Amino acid sequence: MIYVHIPFCKSFCTYCDFYSEICAPKVQKLFVDELCREIEDRRAEIESTLGLNTLYFGGGTPSVLEPELLKRIVDTLGYGPYEEFTVEVNPDDVTPEYAGFLKGIGVNRVSMGVQSFNDALLRWMNRRHDSAGAVAAFRILRQAGFDNISIDLIFGVSSLRQEVWEDTVKKAIELAPEHISAYQLTIEEGSDLERMIKEGRYREASDEQCAAQYESLCSLLRSAGFNHYEISNFAFPGKEAIHNQAYWRRLPYVGLGPGAHSLIGEDTRSWNTSQISGWTREYEHLTPEQIREERLMLGLRTDAGVDGMRIPESDWFISDSIIEDLI
Repeated sequence: MIYVHIPFCKSFCTYCDFYSEICAPKVQKLFVDELCREIEDRRAEIESTLGLNTLYFGGGTPSVLEPELLKRIVDTLGYGPYEEFTVEVNPDDVTPEYAGFLKGIGVNRVSMGVQSFNDALLRWMNRRHDSAGAVAAFRILRQAGFDNISIDLIFGVSSLRQEVWEDTVKKAIELAPEHISAYQLTIEEGSDLERMIKEGRYREASDEQCAAQYESLCSLLRSAGFNHYEISNFAFPGKEAIHNQAYWRRLPYVGLGPGAHSLIGEDTRSWNTSQISGWTREYEHLTPEQIREERLMLGLRTDAGVDGMRIPESDWFISDSIIEDLI
């Protein structure tokens, strides 16, 4: 189970705090050189997690990486074909040629950051695409033969009216993607949105507004046949994300690239520092109590829930930190 972080974007979204840089092709090549060295250095660790053979390229925006460099990473890993091989894309980057390239290197699942079908809201988010571009990109992926497409949506923006949100969800349903991830807008430290709040240029949506939008999301997708299998994730039966479900089950995984996290066995987490080159790893060893709290928090996010027989009665108390993570 492998995650690869591609830390490149062409522009930065209003709400985002993921580590990313705007870099020239020469810098991309130097980054991939170092990433491939990390793959070789961690080969034994990677192979210990291949009981679940999945590969996920996230970011940043993996689709801004030069195709030959993306292929080089895949070839260096060398573990395909994968049970599930996902690449995150921005609609602006999707062309027939690029979709064909993804199919050619073994990608069998695409996650596309649509966020909204309202052009005014997309401009506020500083997204590169518009609604028509998102629809066109989706159709290109379908024509290329992708039968497992996920799209991301965002709700809980104070200027997002209920009828506009419901229209966005209905347009998503009309496209019939196999998977939809819908996230409530959060204020991330260091993001442009946080600065806007501090400067009085944005006021957060009320709890009531967010709840109403979430409830309509769940209702509309349920009526359309989607399985609500995790707080923010919906899929047609059998199309639930294999890779992401493994995170919620706390299976070991390897994260490669700057800012990427890993789970080694049951009790050790590691993460790479966030820098284009020269990133290093840091470690945290979890206590039995922390492991139980993580299992409880992650399990309660999903429709599978938590096997109560594994949790001692003394641990039935839910801490404030778990409640905050669930919210």
